[in-house]
Amino acid sequence: MWQRPVGSWEEATDLPAPLRAQLGDAFPLARLTCDAAQRSSDGTEKFLWKLADGEAIESVLIPEKTRRTLCISSQVGCALGCVFCATGRMGFRRNLSAGEIAGQVREAMRRDPAAQPTNVVFMGMGEPLLNWDAVDTALTILNHPDGLGIGARHITVSTVGILPHLARLAQRPEQFRLAVSLHAPTAELRRELMPIEKKYSLPEVLQALTQFRRRVTLEYVLIGGKNDALAQADELAKLARPLGALVNLLPLHPGGAPDLTPSDRPRMLAFERRLKSHGVEAVLRRSRGLDISAACGQLRVELEARRKVRPEEHARVE
Repeated sequence: MWQRPVGSWEEATDLPAPLRAQLGDAFPLARLTCDAAQRSSDGTEKFLWKLADGEAIESVLIPEKTRRTLCISSQVGCALGCVFCATGRMGFRRNLSAGEIAGQVREAMRRDPAAQPTNVVFMGMGEPLLNWDAVDTALTILNHPDGLGIGARHITVSTVGILPHLARLAQRPEQFRLAVSLHAPTAELRRELMPIEKKYSLPEVLQALTQFRRRVTLEYVLIGGKNDALAQADELAKLARPLGALVNLLPLHPGGAPDLTPSDRPRMLAFERRLKSHGVEAVLRRSRGLDISAACGQLRVELEARRKVRPEEHARVE
Protein backbone atom coordinates (compact mmCIF):
# COMPACT_ATOMS: atom_id res chain seq x y z
CA MET A 1 0.00 0.00 0.00
CA TRP A 2 2.58 2.56 1.10
CA GLN A 3 6.19 1.39 1.19
CA ARG A 4 6.23 -0.24 -2.26
CA PRO A 5 2.91 1.06 -3.56
CA VAL A 6 1.26 -1.10 -6.20
CA GLY A 7 -1.34 0.14 -8.64
CA SER A 8 -3.52 -2.94 -8.10
CA TRP A 9 -3.34 -6.08 -6.00
CA GLU A 10 -2.42 -8.03 -9.15
CA GLU A 11 0.95 -6.24 -9.07
CA ALA A 12 1.67 -7.61 -5.57
CA THR A 13 3.31 -10.72 -7.03
CA ASP A 14 4.91 -11.70 -3.70
CA LEU A 15 1.39 -12.68 -2.57
CA PRO A 16 -0.35 -15.89 -3.71
CA ALA A 17 -2.65 -15.39 -6.70
CA PRO A 18 -5.84 -16.51 -4.87
CA LEU A 19 -5.11 -14.01 -2.08
CA ARG A 20 -4.53 -11.24 -4.63
CA ALA A 21 -7.91 -12.00 -6.17
CA GLN A 22 -9.62 -11.95 -2.77
CA LEU A 23 -7.96 -8.66 -1.85
CA GLY A 24 -9.00 -7.16 -5.17
CA ASP A 25 -12.63 -8.09 -4.47
CA ALA A 26 -12.70 -7.12 -0.78
CA PHE A 27 -10.36 -4.11 -0.72
CA PRO A 28 -10.02 -2.59 -4.22
CA LEU A 29 -7.21 -0.03 -4.27
CA ALA A 30 -8.54 3.46 -4.89
CA ARG A 31 -6.40 5.42 -7.34
CA LEU A 32 -5.94 9.06 -8.22
CA THR A 33 -5.60 9.62 -11.97
CA CYS A 34 -3.09 12.19 -13.20
CA ASP A 35 -5.20 14.52 -15.33
CA ALA A 36 -2.37 16.98 -16.04
CA ALA A 37 1.30 17.39 -15.11
CA GLN A 38 3.62 20.34 -15.56
CA ARG A 39 7.36 20.58 -14.97
CA SER A 40 9.09 23.91 -14.36
CA SER A 41 12.60 24.82 -15.50
CA ASP A 42 13.55 24.93 -11.79
CA GLY A 43 12.51 21.27 -11.34
CA THR A 44 9.17 21.97 -9.64
CA GLU A 45 6.45 19.56 -10.77
CA LYS A 46 2.71 20.11 -10.46
CA PHE A 47 0.10 17.38 -10.70
CA LEU A 48 -3.65 17.65 -11.17
CA TRP A 49 -5.24 14.48 -9.80
CA LYS A 50 -8.72 13.42 -10.90
CA LEU A 51 -10.78 11.78 -8.17
CA ALA A 52 -13.36 8.99 -8.50
CA ASP A 53 -16.27 11.47 -8.57
CA GLY A 54 -14.68 13.61 -11.29
CA GLU A 55 -13.42 16.33 -8.94
CA ALA A 56 -9.74 17.33 -9.12
CA ILE A 57 -7.03 18.37 -6.67
CA GLU A 58 -3.43 19.52 -6.95
CA SER A 59 -0.05 18.50 -5.54
CA VAL A 60 3.31 20.17 -6.11
CA LEU A 61 6.70 18.42 -5.82
CA ILE A 62 9.54 20.83 -5.01
CA PRO A 63 13.11 19.47 -5.19
CA GLU A 64 15.83 21.27 -3.21
CA LYS A 65 19.23 19.52 -3.07
CA THR A 66 18.57 16.24 -1.21
CA ARG A 67 15.11 17.35 -0.05
CA ARG A 68 11.96 16.63 -2.05
CA THR A 69 8.93 18.36 -0.59
CA LEU A 70 5.45 17.36 -1.71
CA CYS A 71 2.76 19.98 -1.13
CA ILE A 72 -0.59 18.18 -0.81
CA SER A 73 -4.27 19.14 -0.73
CA SER A 74 -6.77 18.38 2.04
CA GLN A 75 -9.99 19.63 0.42
CA VAL A 76 -11.44 20.12 -3.06
CA GLY A 77 -11.50 23.89 -3.23
CA CYS A 78 -11.63 26.08 -0.13
CA ALA A 79 -14.31 28.03 1.71
CA LEU A 80 -12.03 30.68 3.23
CA GLY A 81 -11.73 33.12 0.32
CA CYS A 82 -8.24 34.52 1.02
CA VAL A 83 -7.76 37.24 -1.59
CA PHE A 84 -4.30 36.06 -2.72
CA CYS A 85 -5.30 32.43 -3.41
CA ALA A 86 -6.75 30.91 -6.61
CA THR A 87 -8.28 28.04 -4.62
CA GLY A 88 -10.30 30.51 -2.56
CA ARG A 89 -11.89 31.90 -5.72
CA MET A 90 -12.95 28.37 -6.65
CA GLY A 91 -15.07 27.96 -3.53
CA PHE A 92 -15.52 24.80 -1.47
CA ARG A 93 -16.56 21.52 -3.14
CA ARG A 94 -15.94 18.80 -0.55
CA ASN A 95 -13.51 17.33 1.97
CA LEU A 96 -10.99 14.71 0.92
CA SER A 97 -10.89 11.29 2.57
CA ALA A 98 -7.75 10.22 4.43
CA GLY A 99 -7.00 7.87 1.53
CA GLU A 100 -7.27 10.69 -1.01
CA ILE A 101 -4.93 12.86 1.08
CA ALA A 102 -2.24 10.20 1.63
CA GLY A 103 -2.90 8.87 -1.89
CA GLN A 104 -1.28 11.99 -3.35
CA VAL A 105 2.03 10.85 -1.86
CA ARG A 106 1.37 7.30 -3.07
CA GLU A 107 0.77 8.41 -6.64
CA ALA A 108 3.82 10.69 -6.67
CA MET A 109 5.94 7.71 -5.57
CA ARG A 110 4.42 5.52 -8.28
CA ARG A 111 5.24 8.06 -10.97
CA ASP A 112 8.91 8.06 -9.97
CA PRO A 113 10.07 5.78 -7.13
CA ALA A 114 13.44 7.58 -7.10
CA ALA A 115 11.68 10.86 -6.29
CA GLN A 116 9.98 9.66 -3.11
CA PRO A 117 9.10 12.75 -1.04
CA THR A 118 11.30 13.37 2.01
CA ASN A 119 8.97 16.09 3.33
CA VAL A 120 5.21 16.64 3.13
CA VAL A 121 3.44 19.95 3.67
CA PHE A 122 -0.32 20.48 3.93
CA MET A 123 -0.19 23.70 1.93
CA GLY A 124 -2.17 22.71 -1.15
CA MET A 125 -5.85 23.20 -1.80
CA GLY A 126 -8.07 23.58 1.26
CA GLU A 127 -7.78 24.29 4.98
CA PRO A 128 -6.49 21.12 6.71
CA LEU A 129 -8.06 21.85 10.11
CA LEU A 130 -11.53 22.18 8.56
CA ASN A 131 -11.13 18.52 7.56
CA TRP A 132 -9.54 17.44 10.83
CA ASP A 133 -10.77 13.82 11.09
CA ALA A 134 -9.37 12.86 7.67
CA VAL A 135 -6.17 14.89 8.18
CA ASP A 136 -5.68 13.31 11.61
CA THR A 137 -5.79 9.82 10.04
CA ALA A 138 -3.63 10.89 7.07
CA LEU A 139 -0.96 12.21 9.45
CA THR A 140 -0.76 8.76 11.05
CA ILE A 141 -0.45 7.06 7.63
CA LEU A 142 2.27 9.49 6.54
CA ASN A 143 4.26 9.10 9.76
CA HIS A 144 3.75 5.51 10.96
CA PRO A 145 6.56 2.98 10.26
CA ASP A 146 3.96 0.66 8.67
CA GLY A 147 2.76 3.53 6.49
CA LEU A 148 5.00 5.95 4.59
CA GLY A 149 7.40 6.31 7.52
CA ILE A 150 8.07 10.05 7.05
CA GLY A 151 9.44 11.64 10.22
CA ALA A 152 6.98 13.87 12.08
CA ARG A 153 9.41 16.80 11.90
CA HIS A 154 9.31 16.45 8.12
CA ILE A 155 5.52 16.85 8.00
CA THR A 156 4.04 20.36 8.25
CA VAL A 157 0.40 21.32 8.69
CA SER A 158 -0.38 24.82 7.47
CA THR A 159 -3.53 26.49 8.81
CA VAL A 160 -5.18 29.88 9.11
CA GLY A 161 -5.84 28.99 12.76
CA ILE A 162 -9.03 26.97 13.26
CA LEU A 163 -8.94 27.08 17.05
CA PRO A 164 -10.83 23.90 18.10
CA HIS A 165 -8.76 21.64 15.85
CA LEU A 166 -5.56 23.57 16.48
CA ALA A 167 -5.89 22.34 20.06
CA ARG A 168 -6.34 18.75 18.83
CA LEU A 169 -3.22 18.98 16.70
CA ALA A 170 -1.30 20.30 19.71
CA GLN A 171 -2.44 17.26 21.72
CA ARG A 172 -0.89 14.75 19.31
CA PRO A 173 2.36 13.36 20.76
CA GLU A 174 4.30 13.44 17.48
CA GLN A 175 6.43 16.47 16.67
CA PHE A 176 4.50 17.51 13.56
CA ARG A 177 5.44 21.01 12.47
CA LEU A 178 2.90 23.81 12.42
CA ALA A 179 2.78 26.75 10.01
CA VAL A 180 0.22 29.50 10.55
CA SER A 181 -0.94 31.62 7.63
CA LEU A 182 -0.63 35.09 9.13
CA HIS A 183 -0.02 37.45 6.17
CA ALA A 184 -0.78 40.60 8.20
CA PRO A 185 0.52 41.99 11.51
CA THR A 186 -2.83 43.53 12.55
CA ALA A 187 -6.35 42.14 12.84
CA GLU A 188 -7.71 44.94 10.65
CA LEU A 189 -5.44 44.19 7.68
CA ARG A 190 -5.76 40.44 8.15
CA ARG A 191 -9.56 40.76 7.95
CA GLU A 192 -9.14 42.52 4.60
CA LEU A 193 -6.92 39.74 3.24
CA MET A 194 -8.43 36.75 5.05
CA PRO A 195 -12.16 36.72 5.91
CA ILE A 196 -11.58 33.97 8.54
CA GLU A 197 -10.26 36.75 10.82
CA LYS A 198 -13.89 37.60 11.58
CA LYS A 199 -14.36 34.20 13.25
CA TYR A 200 -10.92 33.44 14.71
CA SER A 201 -9.19 36.69 15.57
CA LEU A 202 -5.46 37.29 15.41
CA PRO A 203 -5.03 37.68 19.20
CA GLU A 204 -6.92 34.39 19.79
CA VAL A 205 -4.80 32.54 17.23
CA LEU A 206 -1.55 33.86 18.67
CA GLN A 207 -2.66 32.84 22.17
CA ALA A 208 -3.47 29.33 20.92
CA LEU A 209 0.06 28.94 19.54
CA THR A 210 1.52 29.06 23.05
CA GLN A 211 0.22 25.51 23.65
CA PHE A 212 2.63 24.06 21.06
CA ARG A 213 5.80 22.55 22.46
CA ARG A 214 7.69 23.02 19.20
CA ARG A 215 8.62 26.11 17.25
CA VAL A 216 5.87 27.55 15.09
CA THR A 217 6.37 29.05 11.64
CA LEU A 218 4.45 32.18 10.66
CA GLU A 219 3.72 32.29 6.92
CA TYR A 220 3.67 35.77 5.41
CA VAL A 221 2.99 36.38 1.70
CA LEU A 222 4.45 39.75 0.69
CA ILE A 223 1.97 41.79 -1.36
CA GLY A 224 3.09 45.04 -2.92
CA GLY A 225 1.64 48.09 -1.18
CA LYS A 226 -0.50 45.96 1.17
CA ASN A 227 1.63 44.37 3.87
CA ASP A 228 5.27 44.98 2.91
CA ALA A 229 6.08 48.32 4.64
CA LEU A 230 8.92 48.46 7.17
CA ALA A 231 6.50 49.65 9.84
CA GLN A 232 4.53 46.44 9.26
CA ALA A 233 7.74 44.44 9.66
CA ASP A 234 8.16 46.15 13.06
CA GLU A 235 4.60 45.12 14.04
CA LEU A 236 5.16 41.57 12.82
CA ALA A 237 8.35 41.30 14.89
CA LYS A 238 6.34 42.16 18.03
CA LEU A 239 4.09 39.15 17.33
CA ALA A 240 6.82 36.68 16.34
CA ARG A 241 9.44 37.38 19.00
CA PRO A 242 7.47 36.29 22.11
CA LEU A 243 6.60 33.02 20.34
CA GLY A 244 10.19 32.39 19.22
CA ALA A 245 8.61 31.84 15.80
CA LEU A 246 10.32 31.54 12.44
CA VAL A 247 8.84 33.94 9.86
CA ASN A 248 8.59 32.43 6.40
CA LEU A 249 8.46 35.28 3.88
CA LEU A 250 6.85 34.19 0.63
CA PRO A 251 6.81 36.17 -2.62
CA LEU A 252 3.26 36.46 -3.94
CA HIS A 253 2.87 34.07 -6.87
CA PRO A 254 1.30 36.20 -9.62
CA GLY A 255 -0.83 33.26 -10.81
CA GLY A 256 -2.63 33.09 -7.48
CA ALA A 257 -4.06 36.61 -7.54
CA PRO A 258 -3.90 38.48 -10.87
CA ASP A 259 -5.35 41.62 -9.25
CA LEU A 260 -2.56 41.89 -6.64
CA THR A 261 1.07 42.96 -7.16
CA PRO A 262 4.05 41.02 -5.80
CA SER A 263 6.50 43.06 -3.73
CA ASP A 264 9.71 43.83 -5.61
CA ARG A 265 12.86 42.07 -4.45
CA PRO A 266 14.63 45.08 -2.81
CA ARG A 267 11.51 45.70 -0.71
CA MET A 268 11.28 42.02 0.29
CA LEU A 269 14.96 41.98 1.28
CA ALA A 270 14.50 45.16 3.32
CA PHE A 271 11.49 43.58 5.08
CA GLU A 272 13.56 40.48 5.91
CA ARG A 273 16.46 42.59 7.23
CA ARG A 274 14.09 44.63 9.39
CA LEU A 275 12.71 41.49 11.05
CA LYS A 276 16.21 40.20 11.70
CA SER A 277 17.21 43.54 13.22
CA HIS A 278 14.54 42.85 15.88
CA GLY A 279 16.06 39.44 16.65
CA VAL A 280 13.43 37.50 14.70
CA GLU A 281 14.55 34.57 12.56
CA ALA A 282 13.20 35.18 9.07
CA VAL A 283 13.73 33.44 5.73
CA LEU A 284 12.83 34.92 2.34
CA ARG A 285 11.81 32.05 0.08
CA ARG A 286 12.26 31.93 -3.67
CA SER A 287 9.21 31.74 -5.91
CA ARG A 288 9.09 28.31 -7.51
CA GLY A 289 7.36 27.23 -10.70
CA LEU A 290 6.90 30.72 -12.12
CA ASP A 291 6.83 29.29 -15.66
CA ILE A 292 4.04 26.83 -14.83
CA SER A 293 0.65 27.09 -13.08
CA ALA A 294 2.22 26.52 -9.65
CA ALA A 295 0.10 28.85 -7.52
CA CYS A 296 -2.34 27.00 -5.27
CA GLY A 297 -5.45 26.12 -7.30
CA GLN A 298 -4.15 27.81 -10.45
CA LEU A 299 -3.82 24.72 -12.66
CA ARG A 300 -7.31 23.47 -11.85
CA VAL A 301 -8.89 26.91 -12.35
CA GLU A 302 -7.10 27.36 -15.70
CA LEU A 303 -8.00 23.90 -17.01
CA GLU A 304 -11.62 24.26 -15.86
CA ALA A 305 -11.91 27.58 -17.68
CA ARG A 306 -10.30 26.14 -20.81
CA ARG A 307 -12.69 23.17 -20.87
CA LYS A 308 -15.73 25.45 -20.51
CA VAL A 309 -14.81 27.26 -23.73
CA ARG A 310 -16.86 25.81 -26.59
CA PRO A 311 -15.05 24.53 -29.72
CA GLU A 312 -16.31 27.46 -31.84
CA GLU A 313 -14.87 29.87 -29.25
CA HIS A 314 -11.52 28.07 -29.48
CA ALA A 315 -11.66 28.62 -33.22
CA ARG A 316 -12.29 32.35 -32.81
CA VAL A 317 -9.41 32.69 -30.33
CA GLU A 318 -7.02 30.81 -32.62
